[in-house]
Amino acid sequence: MSADEKAIALARVAARAADKALGIDQVALDVSGQLPLTDVFLLVTGRNERQVSAIAREIEDALHPEGAKPVRREGRADGRWVLLDFSDIVVHVFHEEERTYYQLERLWRDAQVIDLQLPEQPGEAPAAE
Repeated sequence: MSADEKAIALARVAARAADKALGIDQVALDVSGQLPLTDVFLLVTGRNERQVSAIAREIEDALHPEGAKPVRREGRADGRWVLLDFSDIVVHVFHEEERTYYQLERLWRDAQVIDLQLPEQPGEAPAAE
């Protein structure tokens, strides 16, 4: 089973919003085969607590017009790891230290990576096709 197209589309909207708020190291994982409750994990990193909170707000603001409202929010007050659960997708916005410590990509290494179709950043090598 693979992630539903609606979940992938929402993840891409959220990723563009995170990119706009200067989120880095974005990765979307198709967890639909491993978890019955959601299709996609979107992982994003912010460089400090204020940026983590700003990225989370930007994502919520971008998904609202798409009809996606969070059913749960965790960690917003601390700004170290904000979890936004939109049912179809779960967004994890990490401070750099938490992202390194928890290593969710390693825990979900069997999940397929979803192409977020983000614009290429200056200095980045083009994505291989």
